[in-house]
Amino acid sequence: MNVTKLTCSSCGETHPAGEIHNLCRVCGLPLLVEYDLEAAAQTLSPESLRGREASMWRYREVLPVEDPANIVSLGEGMTPLLSVQRLGSAIGMKHLYIKDEGQNPTGSFKARGMTAAVSMAKELGVEKLAVPSAGNAAGAMAAYAARAGLPAYIFMPKDTPIANVIECREMGARVTLMDGLITDCGAEVGRRKEAEGWFDVSTLKEPYRIEGKKTLGYELAEQLNWELPDALLYPTGGGTGLIGMWKAFDEMERMGWIDSRRPRIYSVQAEGCAPIVRAFESGAEKAEMFANAHTKASGLRVPKAIGDFIMLDAIRRSHGGAVAVSDEAMLASVREMGRCEGIFAAPEGAACHAALVQLLMDGKIERDERVVIFNTGCGLKYLECFSD
Repeated sequence: MNVTKLTCSSCGETHPAGEIHNLCRVCGLPLLVEYDLEAAAQTLSPESLRGREASMWRYREVLPVEDPANIVSLGEGMTPLLSVQRLGSAIGMKHLYIKDEGQNPTGSFKARGMTAAVSMAKELGVEKLAVPSAGNAAGAMAAYAARAGLPAYIFMPKDTPIANVIECREMGARVTLMDGLITDCGAEVGRRKEAEGWFDVSTLKEPYRIEGKKTLGYELAEQLNWELPDALLYPTGGGTGLIGMWKAFDEMERMGWIDSRRPRIYSVQAEGCAPIVRAFESGAEKAEMFANAHTKASGLRVPKAIGDFIMLDAIRRSHGGAVAVSDEAMLASVREMGRCEGIFAAPEGAACHAALVQLLMDGKIERDERVVIFNTGCGLKYLECFSD
């Protein structure tokens, strides 16, 4: 609608809007969508949001679809920001919130990215979609591709939670289960996509999933009356949501909705797969491949993320950090969140609660601060994790 161009997140090379793109044609790194925010602000403002539809498409002026007829939606977004007083009291906090993304279509935050990616694929005339996934992105892609009438080709590790596999198959996707990790699945898509005529919608390998995920930042600001929290904890695999929120904060400041203050961003990973944590602690600008990656939180089992350098920059500029927690701590936090608040969290979301406890003990977050943790999915999709 107000897109002006796409710009490489690394080398700055610009790419024209209205064309099919994956990665930067010069350096092969992620592209970011830029908008005419002055034009967007003519009709989009905090006041104009009153009465708009309760979905992420309420921010349509800063989303990339030109023709509203091409929006492929299942009602995603505007998930609740819950004040969790009992959970907070257990660790001495008065201002703790959970952004519950498990209430999205297909049960996870992946719906946000896939509604944007599939809508843009439809608008640009893409005929076939392919994605490697550890689980929830596959389910979301299958759903939105079915909604759009597009064939979906999905590659997942063999030990992906069975709920995700069934979900994809029942929505008509062509599912291939592979030995290895999501990186192996991504390599298979890369090898075959040209010959098969697939458009690759991998995390940050196309420009629009991040645009859907950035609505997390817009919603967070709106739900907190345009005053951002002191800190937020975000479970990080591919990191699209973290990068998207950082982008959203910048856009809102440029439109005059918020000031320059930012929440401290804490990336949360599993001890068995913590490339961002390792890179942050070593002062590196990029993360090395994490060998022998393993964790029950399938969404965190990403041994190498293409957008690692963007994540690390945002974490450092926000004066935040990166924390790794054990699988045992995650599952204990699932039970604590359920017992205290009636939220059956995904292990990835529960990892944020476990990390918060650690950060409080280390004195990096104060107990009187306003803190938001992100539950990125519904625990019902991870039943194998609780069968031991």
